[in-house]
Amino acid sequence: MELRQLEYFVAVVEERSFTRAAQRERVAQPAVSAQIQRLERLVGQQLLTRSSRDVRLTQAGAALLPHAMAALAAVRAAQEAVDEVADLVRGAVTIGTVTLHPVDIAQLMADFHADYPEVEITLGTDNSDVLLAKLSDGRVDAAIVSIGVDEHPPGLDYAVITDEALVAAVAAGHPLDRRRALSLGELCDHSLISLPVGTGLRSRLDSACAAAGVRPRIAFEATNPMELAELARHGLGVAIVPQSMARAATDLHALTLPPGLRGRLVWAWRRDMTSPAARQLCDRARRSIPPDAAGPG
Repeated sequence: MELRQLEYFVAVVEERSFTRAAQRERVAQPAVSAQIQRLERLVGQQLLTRSSRDVRLTQAGAALLPHAMAALAAVRAAQEAVDEVADLVRGAVTIGTVTLHPVDIAQLMADFHADYPEVEITLGTDNSDVLLAKLSDGRVDAAIVSIGVDEHPPGLDYAVITDEALVAAVAAGHPLDRRRALSLGELCDHSLISLPVGTGLRSRLDSACAAAGVRPRIAFEATNPMELAELARHGLGVAIVPQSMARAATDLHALTLPPGLRGRLVWAWRRDMTSPAARQLCDRARRSIPPDAAGPG
């Protein structure tokens, strides 16, 4: 039993015509008829009844039809699997990240390159707003970005990397260095050091302040959270940083802010991603994130 015979058989059944089946398969009509006859001789039963107006299944044909369709579907699935491997071998992946994150991107890329050396990987950095826009329009396949705890960007899926509180950090000698906590109103009475507009941390700060009816006084901006801490060390203001960074900086004093002010880093990708190479890389990235990476905050 040949696949071509099954393909022609299904085509005739679906088109209810040898002529239309031949047109669909782009062959001459006698070729379809000949293959159907060979199939009938092979199974030892008439599969179709023919009339001048119509073609119908016999009982034997009705019994064969679902198996013929399943066999053709299996062949298509097998071809798609082979094509996917071929696409993976010669594919391309574009990744974007914010400037500071705990994911070992270099190791991820090195491991992936060792298995798929022909895949071209492009890596770039930008702020979260830009990366989310690039994800949405397909300019990047995956990105490490900051989003709000209750934020769910449309069309994207993500795995949480970190989820932690944002705190205020000051140097010794600052008027706040003996305080343990601040309200947003109290925070906004002081000169602040923050990431620029478009970053996730700044978006969290601006949104929380707007909801509280206050406006932050941004005295200095820096593109990297580590630079924020460095500016605070020099007494230039109150740095808004992730809690883990403040804890690691023994020369800075951290003040707790309202509990709703949190930052979340995620590995995000398009829900309708079609690139096999990008899917494979995303799967690896997700597996590399420890189950407790987000932490309790």
